[in-house]
Amino acid sequence: MLINLIRNGSGIGSVIMYILSTLLTIFLVLPLHECAHGFVAHKLGDDTAKREGRLTLNPLAHIDYVGSALLLLVGFGWAKPVPVNARYFKNPKKGMALTALAGPVSNLLAAIAAGLIRNGLVALAVNGILPDNQVLIYILLFFQFLVSINIGLAVFNFLPVPPLDGSKILMAFLPDKYLFWIAQREQMISMILFVVIMMGGLNGILGAASNFFAGIIDWLTYLPFSWAY
Repeated sequence: MLINLIRNGSGIGSVIMYILSTLLTIFLVLPLHECAHGFVAHKLGDDTAKREGRLTLNPLAHIDYVGSALLLLVGFGWAKPVPVNARYFKNPKKGMALTALAGPVSNLLAAIAAGLIRNGLVALAVNGILPDNQVLIYILLFFQFLVSINIGLAVFNFLPVPPLDGSKILMAFLPDKYLFWIAQREQMISMILFVVIMMGGLNGILGAASNFFAGIIDWLTYLPFSWAY
């Protein structure tokens, strides 16, 4: 994303707002994403994340420097995965699926929260309560980037490919023989996924899915303030 903004000649204000929104995501939302995994796992009987100090919103416990750099530069990234031991779940497949689902759901909730703030500010400006000036435009842009980044993270993590959360959700519906086959080849599959994404091979799918979620979130976050327009 940052590379695209610079390449497309976006103004310095837009670049700064994108960097700030990405930093907020790295230091607040990605820890929330990982903590959500650990919290659900803990509720289902696995206290591994808690024992290893990962059931926390402290960003220092979760930051992955490569994943953070990629999020800033190209719009997708990751934090350190929270350790989960499915043997502690009564139903390992279901437990892993619910634990995995918690991560991208936290990103969608973060996108909704940012969208509500953005639309609330617009409603205040439309009704003359806030001044409609360049400062407000940059603030709105900050929250719009925050919405887009978190939708992108949710969509990225929903991909049903190891090691992403979507693969663990998919595994809840696959026979054991396929799970064994995937487990044997997970590292190779992960490397192929990384190369395909870096080459833009999934841009169309990711873009379409992001637009779908963005449309839903735009509608949901507009509704509470529709009276003001």
